[in-house]
Amino acid sequence: MPTRIRKVRKQRGSRTHGYGQIGQHRHSGKQGGHGNAGLHKHKWSWLILNDPDHFRRDPFKPPSWHRVSKWANVGDLAEFAKESDGKSGPVSVDLESRGVKKLLGSGDVTRAYNVKVSSYTERAKQKLEKAGGKILTE
Repeated sequence: MPTRIRKVRKQRGSRTHGYGQIGQHRHSGKQGGHGNAGLHKHKWSWLILNDPDHFRRDPFKPPSWHRVSKWANVGDLAEFAKESDGKSGPVSVDLESRGVKKLLGSGDVTRAYNVKVSSYTERAKQKLEKAGGKILTE
């Protein structure tokens, strides 16, 4: 756009250039602060809509800082052993082959299971043994 037809050419000599009285549209009060000021406060809803990954990663922590380890509860064993519903006796469940690293003790054990897992809690072991099953670690 050529300079001669810009709005500011008509505003020369008007002191406020159409922005009201006494210093409006100057400094940073109209925009809630300079730069990224207020992104944790009054600009939070703008941040969630327009830049949701702004505060995601701490650059001082390496990306491999969090270890993702899979676990399962003894209450979930029925879902792992669905294919052997009709069998009697202890049902074998191999959690290691499914990527589960640890067996936790939350939930109820409804039948006997022989579970192959690398790590487990004492409560999980007690519940399995009470139901007639055991934990196999190799």
